[in-house]
Amino acid sequence: MTRQRAAGQDAGAGLRRTLGVGDAVVIGLGSMVGAGIFAALGPATGAAGSGLLIGLAVAAVVAYCNAMSSARLAALYPASGGTYVYGRERLGEFWGYLAGWSFVVGKTASCAAMALTVGAYVWPDQAHAVAVGAVVALTAVNYGGIQKSAWLTRVIVAVVLAVLASVVVVCLGSDASDAGRLDIGLSGGLGGVLQAAGLLFFAFAGYARIATLGEEVREPARTIPRAIPLALGIALVVYVAVAVSVLSVLGAEGLGAASAPLADAVRAAGVPGLVPVVRVGAAVAALGSLLALILGVSRTTLAMARDRHLPGVLAVVHPRFQVPHRAELAVGAVVAILAATVDVRGAIGFSSFGVLAYYAVANASAWTLGSAPVQRVVPLVGLVGCATLAFALPGVSVVVGAAVLAAGAAAYVVRRWAASR
Repeated sequence: MTRQRAAGQDAGAGLRRTLGVGDAVVIGLGSMVGAGIFAALGPATGAAGSGLLIGLAVAAVVAYCNAMSSARLAALYPASGGTYVYGRERLGEFWGYLAGWSFVVGKTASCAAMALTVGAYVWPDQAHAVAVGAVVALTAVNYGGIQKSAWLTRVIVAVVLAVLASVVVVCLGSDASDAGRLDIGLSGGLGGVLQAAGLLFFAFAGYARIATLGEEVREPARTIPRAIPLALGIALVVYVAVAVSVLSVLGAEGLGAASAPLADAVRAAGVPGLVPVVRVGAAVAALGSLLALILGVSRTTLAMARDRHLPGVLAVVHPRFQVPHRAELAVGAVVAILAATVDVRGAIGFSSFGVLAYYAVANASAWTLGSAPVQRVVPLVGLVGCATLAFALPGVSVVVGAAVLAAGAAAYVVRRWAASR
């Protein structure tokens, strides 16, 4: 029996296909239009200067290529695990494992960071306690079934989009808005633009959640290729609108120095009363990102446990709720411990490196699907783009990210050696 057939049998006997196009798009948006847009614009502008919008365009092109590659693969392999499954099936077990490793380790740290972001906005003096409470609550929601998670994500997306729309309207409609501040240049140099693109790419990465949940999507061959580009397109429109509006008020220099760009923008626009609303929006957005991250990590954990790269006990699916409940509880427990004991908000740069490595494997996998030049242009651009943006990240992120991947590769080699003995 091939791995593909085995995955299909696991899917039929395990997770239930309940998500339609609308649900999949909402889950993707819940991942993308998250806390990143409230915080990423500042560091990205600090790197790119007047080239921020160019960096955003580069990130969008790479994200589009990754999305198309992921959509083609997800339609062919509609099983939990995303690129872990695609790499395993198209490139071999090691590459699938490496993609899964980078995703699970990097995104687990991201989960803890998002939980601490919620705590920092809701109750700064008790950020760790609030973070743990958020993890426990969202793990419970996910445990109750994918439809409950999709319903809560709809509410979160609606709130976040409403807050972002308010920021755009207030900024563009204020006397402080000046179109001259949108002058596009390369004040940060080409390296700065690429670094900004790498930082902004992290905010686009949520569409992977749609593919990762492929085993729970109805008619995956039709639904996933429609949902991924649709979610990505909506997120891009939102990001461009927010970036342009905030730039028009703060300018590249002011935005690059801002620690809370959207809050600073509405304050500069003369509406300080909107600042608390922006803070609430950021907290809700972080909750949405955390919810989607737990979903994605638990499904990849399920897929890796099925192949015994992780303990097989995590591969069990709940007979009533049809979710990988042990994987969800394990992920929730690890994230809760991290959120309670370590402040990882400033130490997750390697997550961007890991995400880009993950998509590099996805593009390499998509490259094998066809020999016609037109079929290989998109995955080739995506693969080169991922590699370029990964190594354009800050040096610490590159070193830590490479070390995490090396540790995963070493663990794989040791495990195979021990099995052969």
